[in-house]
Amino acid sequence: MYLKNRFEQPIENFRMPYTDSELSHLMCKKILSWFPDTPREYIILCIGTDRSTGDALGPLTGTFLQETNPKHLHVYGTVHDPVHAVNMQEAITMVKENHRNPYIIAIDACLGRNTSIGHIITEKAPLRPGAALNKVLPTIGDMNITGVVNISGFMEHSILQNTRLSVVIDMAKQITAILSNIDQRLTYNYSPAVVISKKHPIKKWTV
Repeated sequence: MYLKNRFEQPIENFRMPYTDSELSHLMCKKILSWFPDTPREYIILCIGTDRSTGDALGPLTGTFLQETNPKHLHVYGTVHDPVHAVNMQEAITMVKENHRNPYIIAIDACLGRNTSIGHIITEKAPLRPGAALNKVLPTIGDMNITGVVNISGFMEHSILQNTRLSVVIDMAKQITAILSNIDQRLTYNYSPAVVISKKHPIKKWTV
């Protein structure tokens, strides 16, 4: 769970309501404009837990995206194998061991202003997961995509638990559509040497 800091220095970002019909096209175009010129392995690291409706955005996105069988995107973090506070460092280590020079897009739910609820935001910056719940976790990613699932400011745990699952599912489907659009536009092939070790499942931990 990521918390949008109102006092941070501005960074390059792009945001739209998840209900906007142009969301997938426009956000895909913006994200691709931030991609490096040299092809790299693209990792989608979906952060969160299915034990909280508000924090399930990442795992749901990972599950939906994995079901599309992407050709160029490697997915970590699903409902069945979530990446969360307890096993995040292990997941980051696994990505670095399995992929050479990965380009990581971190996906997470976030809390924000009331007027921002329902917005999907992409930033050309690392993600600071756990900030909304005052957890000290490693920053991760070359860029991030977050969905504002509810309001911030007080009783964040309760707010997350009482977030409507229907909204989170709809936002996860929209983020999946964006990432699927990106996957379809990545047409180059990687050398077999890019993947340097066999992927192993991330250990499951109770949170």
